[in-house]
Amino acid sequence: MTRSIHRASRERGSGLIVVIMIVAFMLAVGILLLTVTGTSPKVSDSLRLQNMAFDAAEAGFNAAWVVLNDAFLGLSYTSFSGHYHNDYDGNINILDDPTPTNPFYFRKLTDAQLVADIQAHAVDYAGNIIFNSEPLAADPRCSYTVFLINDEAPGTVTADDHDCILLCIGRGPRDTYKRLEIVIEVGSDT
Repeated sequence: MTRSIHRASRERGSGLIVVIMIVAFMLAVGILLLTVTGTSPKVSDSLRLQNMAFDAAEAGFNAAWVVLNDAFLGLSYTSFSGHYHNDYDGNINILDDPTPTNPFYFRKLTDAQLVADIQAHAVDYAGNIIFNSEPLAADPRCSYTVFLINDEAPGTVTADDHDCILLCIGRGPRDTYKRLEIVIEVGSDT
């Protein structure tokens, strides 16, 4: 009789372990569900803001395309020479220099840094910026900044001013940025 009592108490102890494991599993699933449902709105809000910034960058491209097309058709531009934005924070001809020692190469800088520098030096850069934080008509919380970057490395023997990079930076609410880099080239009718 002592053997059966001893065995029954061991079996009751194993049942308690099974119940604890089931409760722990259900708790883990519950915490996971709470985390996922709490994160989902944040992720969707971030995606919405990024889409708004991307739409602003696209609007900047469309507006710049019209400006550049009119400039070439009206013959005020014959090439991109003299229309590049190459300066950053008082450093001249530095944005288009991809050498590893140059911390001011435009691809090493954030969109926020580029836009802030253009706004801070708006008077100095006025001739080489196509659009400086131009607000969208449909949503004034969004804006775009557009300028040209020489796509030839400085000191290149065969400079070609008939192609360049059109840099369009869209800015959305809560300082969300998206960048478009489009290589454009002057074409001819012949």
